[in-house]
Parts: sequence; structure tokens; C-alpha cells
Amino acid sequence: MTAVSTTSTDALVSIRGLRTKLGDKVIFDGVELDIPRGSVTAVMGPSGTGKTTLLRHITGQLRPDAGSIVVDGRELATLDRDGLFDLRERIGYLFQNSALLTDFTVFENVAFPLRQHARLPEELIRNIVLPKLQAVGLRGAAELMPAELSGGMARRVALARAIVRDPMLLIYDEPFVGLDPIALNQVLKLIRTLNHTLGLTSIVVAHELAAVSRVADHIYLLAAGKVAAHGAPDQISRGETEWTRQFFGGEADGPVPFHYPARDYAADLGFTQERA
Repeated sequence: MTAVSTTSTDALVSIRGLRTKLGDKVIFDGVELDIPRGSVTAVMGPSGTGKTTLLRHITGQLRPDAGSIVVDGRELATLDRDGLFDLRERIGYLFQNSALLTDFTVFENVAFPLRQHARLPEELIRNIVLPKLQAVGLRGAAELMPAELSGGMARRVALARAIVRDPMLLIYDEPFVGLDPIALNQVLKLIRTLNHTLGLTSIVVAHELAAVSRVADHIYLLAAGKVAAHGAPDQISRGETEWTRQFFGGEADGPVPFHYPARDYAADLGFTQERA
């Protein structure tokens, strides 16, 4: 499972030969992957393997040291400032902490992107926002403040805001963190339903295999700067590589070390060879 199975002609996002180094650390060393149009694709991997960095590449916030990133047929490296802004306006982003504006009502949180990027009459804003809140089951909460919402409700408000401008691509950054089983089930259903009804392409960055398996069409596992494995959820969870066994089995010993690199333990404790 090392070759990319989806051809770039079927992909909304196509990445080839991605190489990125931040400081002295190599984040990506030849990553290749495709995000098929109309799909829900999950990106998983141990902490620190560059999942959020990958999202920054896809949205044009960070340029790689080498490689090609094509989004909707456009090579990001060739886009000027206006081209990048145009691209980003077609991407919805669900932040892992929801990132609601605490002094705004639910309605105003969802309306915020419209007010920032378009001069629309108030009646039209209302006619756009309320259907999005209805889609996530929170039209009745339009006048509540963020402090009055549960964690699951806040996540759904953030989702309504992410889709308010009808994006072509919706990015979910750790959407399942901190959700109780009821809220988690609601968010999972919403991801699939919205992807189908709105014709979206979705990227989900998450760690929870059980949740991802219920919503994703395809999973990429990133590790050691490369795509360590990829495939359908039922296929990748049965993977026989060291990476898949450790990551999905939660084993301490494997390619990802439990201990951060350190000098000799005895030396740190102050022992000398003579005293030992």
C-alpha cells in the first residue's frame, strides 16, 4: 500500500513529491496523495507527523521546499496573492476548538464570513444563514451565545459557519476531540450528510479510528515524512506494516519511539561508571 491508488484526474487535491523542512526537522520527504472529488478522505498519523502542516500546504498558507500541490486544477506555486485568496474563499475550515467568537450570537458567528467577504442585504444574509443552521439542527439556537452551548453544539455551529459560503472543499481539523458519544454520532452523520447533499469534498484530520471508519471513504497514514499506508478503513486497519500495527494497536514499542531522544540516563542522574 505505498502507491497512490487514485489518479490525479479524479482528484480535487493532488500532491506529488512534497518535501518540507521546518528548522532542522524534516516534516515531509516525498509525500504523494490524492483527495478524490466528492469523497471524505481522512489523514491520520502519530503526533508531530505534519498533519496540520499538510493542511497549511493545501490552503496555501505554507509553501513546500519541493513538490507539486494542485487544488482544483491549479498549481498553488503559480498562484499570486489574489489567486490564493480566491482559492481560500472556496475552502471551509472547521477548527478543532470550534473558534467561535464569544461576543457574537450563534447567528452572527455563522453570518460572520458573509459580512466579511460580501456586501449582502440583511434579508439575504438571513436566508443563507438560517438554512445552514437548520442543516446542523440548530436553527432554534440562533440567538444563543457561545457560552450557552455544549461542546457538541459549538462544533455544529462551527460547521454551519464553515459551509455558509458553499465551499468546494471542507477541512475538519480534529473534529471529534472532546465530544460525548451523542455529540460524536451527530457530527459523524453531519459530515456524511453534508458531503452528499452539498456535493463537497472533505478532508478529516483525526486520531480516532473507530470514528474515522464510520465516515471516511479512504485513509492516509502519515509517518516518518511519508505516506506509511493508505486504503479503505477496513483495509488499512488490518494493515501488516510496523506503522499500522503500532498506530492502530496503540503499542508503545515500534517505529515511533515512546522516549524522546535523550542522553545517557545514568549520566542524567549523576551516576559515574565508578559509582555504578
